[in-house]
Amino acid sequence: MEVFDIRKFDEYREDNRREVKKAQGGLPNSLWETYSSMANCYGGVIILGVVENPDGSFYTTGLKNAAKMKKNFWDTINNQTKVSVNLLTDDNVVTYDMNGDVIMVIYVPRARREQRPVYINNNLWNGTYRRNWEGDYHCTQAEIKAMLRDQPEETMDMMVLEDFSLADLSDEAVQGYRNYHAAVRPGHVWEKLPKEEYLEKIGAVGRLKGDNELKPTAAGLLMFGEEYRIVRYFPDYFLDYREVLDASIRWTDRIQSSSGDWSGNLFDFFFRVYNKLTRDFEKPFALDGAARVDDTPVHKAVREALANCIVNSDFYLPRGIVILKEQDKVVLQNPGSIRTGKKQMLRGGISDPRNKAIMKMLNLIAIGERAGSGVPDIYSVWADKGWTDPEVEEQFGPDRTILTLAFTKKTNGEEPSQSVNPKHQNEALNKALEKLLDELKDNPQITQTELSNKLLLSRATIQRMIKALTAQGILERKGGKRFGYWEVKTRHDV
Repeated sequence: MEVFDIRKFDEYREDNRREVKKAQGGLPNSLWETYSSMANCYGGVIILGVVENPDGSFYTTGLKNAAKMKKNFWDTINNQTKVSVNLLTDDNVVTYDMNGDVIMVIYVPRARREQRPVYINNNLWNGTYRRNWEGDYHCTQAEIKAMLRDQPEETMDMMVLEDFSLADLSDEAVQGYRNYHAAVRPGHVWEKLPKEEYLEKIGAVGRLKGDNELKPTAAGLLMFGEEYRIVRYFPDYFLDYREVLDASIRWTDRIQSSSGDWSGNLFDFFFRVYNKLTRDFEKPFALDGAARVDDTPVHKAVREALANCIVNSDFYLPRGIVILKEQDKVVLQNPGSIRTGKKQMLRGGISDPRNKAIMKMLNLIAIGERAGSGVPDIYSVWADKGWTDPEVEEQFGPDRTILTLAFTKKTNGEEPSQSVNPKHQNEALNKALEKLLDELKDNPQITQTELSNKLLLSRATIQRMIKALTAQGILERKGGKRFGYWEVKTRHDV
C-alpha cells in the first residue's frame, strides 16, 4: 500500500488528490465528505493543520491537541454509522512536526470496486461523494448505481434477459461472427456446432434458473441484436463514429447506431469503425508464406484501443461510445469509469473488464488482450514510433473514460511544447479555439469537464488552451475556482 510522503506533497495535485484543512477546532465535518470522495475516485491525502494560499503555496497553523484528534479520528472512522468502510491502517495516518507546528496527514487509498460506493452518515443515496476539479460533490443516483453494478464478479453483460428471445438476435450478424471465427481460428472445436449450442458456448445466450428455454444474454443482445431491440433493454445505448478530416466541415463521415441503415450492434460497429480508423495507415509489404501481411503494431494497438473501449463501456449510462478521427489523432470515449483505476490500467497486469462476456466473444475472434497488458502495449507502440504519449482521462458525473491517440512526433525525445499560440496554429486548432471561446462566452461558469465533453477534447488539452489564451490576455478568470467565471476580453488574435 502506498504511504504518504510529505516530500511528495505537490505530486498529489494531480487529479485534485490533495485537500488541506485548518482543523483548529477539532475534526472538521467536511473531512468525511472528502474521505468518501477520495475513496470513490483516485484516493488522495487530507492534511489537517494547514492552510493553502490562492497561489497554491501553503502554511501550517498546527493542531492544538493532535493526539486527541487522532484518537477521535480512529473512533469515528471505525463507526459504521458514520463511515461505511474503514480503508485505513495505522501507516495511513501520520503526524509531522513542521517548523514547530504539528500537522496530521491522512492518506486515503482508492477503494476496491467491491468496496464502492464508500458513503457516510449511514446514508448510501445522500452520503456518497466523489471528487472533481471543483472539490467534493454529491454523487447522483446514476453514479451510485454504476458503482453497485461494478461490485459483483459476474458482470452485467452475463445476465440472461427474460423478456427477449433468440429471434431478437440478427441471423446475419451471428453468421458474420461465425464466418470470422472460422477464418481466424480454423478447425475450432465449436466451428460445426448447431447455432443455438454455438451461441451458448460463446456466451451469447443462456438459461434462466428453472427454465430450459434459451434466451439472449445482455452481451448477446449488444453484439448481435438490432439497435431498435437493444434500446428496449439499454435505453441510453448509442454508438457514434465521427470523422473530421476537414476543419471547415462539421464531419466528413459519420456512423450512428440509430441511423436505421445498418444493424447498430457492437459486432458490426467494431469492424466498420476499425476499417475507417486504419484506412490511411501505412502497410509495409511483408509476406507470410504466399499471403501478404498488412497487420502492423499500430494496427494492433488501435484494434486493442477500440476493443478496450467496448469491453469497458457501461451501457446503462448516457452518451454512449463516441469515436472521433481527426487528421492527427483518434479520440475514443466510452461511458463508465476505469474499474481497476487509471494508475493500475497504465501499469497493466490486471484484467478486469466491465463486460467479460463481450470480451470473451472478441477474444474468440482474436480481438483484444485478456492479460491486462493492452494499454501498456499501446503506450509501447507509440513510444517506438516516437509519437506523443497517449492520454487517458477519467471523468465523473456521468462516468466516462477518454483515450487520446495522437499521431504527432515528439521533439528531441520530449513532449511537444505545451504552449498554444493561436496566431500560428493550423486551421483545425484555430477552429477548436474559436469553439472554446464561444462556449466560454455563452456560459462563463462552464467547467473544464463540461468543455471537454462538448468539444470532444481531453481536459489536459482544454487546460493548455485556457492557459495560453489567459497568458495572451484573451481570457481572464474572475472569482474563485468554485464560484468564479470566465471573461472573454478580445478575440482579434484568434
